[in-house]
Amino acid sequence: MIDIAQDLVLGIETSCDETSAAVLSGGSVLLSHVTSSQIDVHQVYGGVVPEIASREHCLHIDAVVDRALGEAGVRLKDLGAVAVTFGPGLVGSLLVGVAYAKALAYARGLKFIGVNHLEAHVLANLLEHPDMAFPVLALLVSGGHTNYLYFEDYLTYRVVGRTRDDAAGEAFDKVARALKLGYPGGPHIEKAAQKGRDDAYALPRSLLEPGSLDFSFSGLKSAVLNQLNSARMRGDTPSVEDMAASFQRAVIDVLVTKTHMALERFPQARTLALAGGVAANGALGQAIEAEAMQQGVDFCSPSLEFCTDNGAMVAVAGYCYNKAGRYTGWNLNAVPGLKLTAE
Repeated sequence: MIDIAQDLVLGIETSCDETSAAVLSGGSVLLSHVTSSQIDVHQVYGGVVPEIASREHCLHIDAVVDRALGEAGVRLKDLGAVAVTFGPGLVGSLLVGVAYAKALAYARGLKFIGVNHLEAHVLANLLEHPDMAFPVLALLVSGGHTNYLYFEDYLTYRVVGRTRDDAAGEAFDKVARALKLGYPGGPHIEKAAQKGRDDAYALPRSLLEPGSLDFSFSGLKSAVLNQLNSARMRGDTPSVEDMAASFQRAVIDVLVTKTHMALERFPQARTLALAGGVAANGALGQAIEAEAMQQGVDFCSPSLEFCTDNGAMVAVAGYCYNKAGRYTGWNLNAVPGLKLTAE
């Protein structure tokens, strides 16, 4: 268990289209959490427009940080460290956060910590599960990544499964666009799926070669697009709800099957942790939790507000980095293609 000292960490997140800041005390006491979403701005385009996203961050970051500090009842001089996402993500968006956090920390003489966005997603579980038992097998499911990470401790892990092409979240967005459901795709797919039959369309489950914990969802996405195009060429009107349900079921089946394999491969794991934006999908969470219970391991997943990109996850990751003495130099730059450190 992390030593619960009263360290105050300001976490700042601007990797994509959420401007978010949070103040964390002692590693698990969230004093404030403020997020300015750009969903309404980007909906008209059907996805995030990078240049618009970075401009929106510039417009809102100062107010978001000020509000986070105000709601926490702290001043800049009270902080122990400033943590910020420096990758992966959209380069323009990342630069706004990195430049702002760097200037803030330098001006106030605070410790400066650059955080890997993907690690932060997994560590978000500590916000509500500070006593999470290690070793932890983590399933990270986000827009750009689908990975299995095996954590020996908070910052000691290795990647044991990875995305080979389309990540699960990316497939959700592309299928939602094809079904004309709007942006962001994940919530729209889940809502439509609740009204559909998940066996209405025959869709593939790609498990790759025997024993592999890697993921491939490009074939599934293509199968959906092909079936939609074929139906329209025949003059048929595909059921949006049935296709959404069938697609979601196929994704969940793959993730549950791979999770079963991963837990068998790592029987020493005491906790199965779900993380990332797609972890907000209720059907997925229920299925993965059921698999954990069947395998006799603990299960944890962040609340909805901590699944998507947020400053709180950056703050808790910054706290862990701070305790390990992992600080960042003033020459830190945005790294849009940043990998997990174990890759």
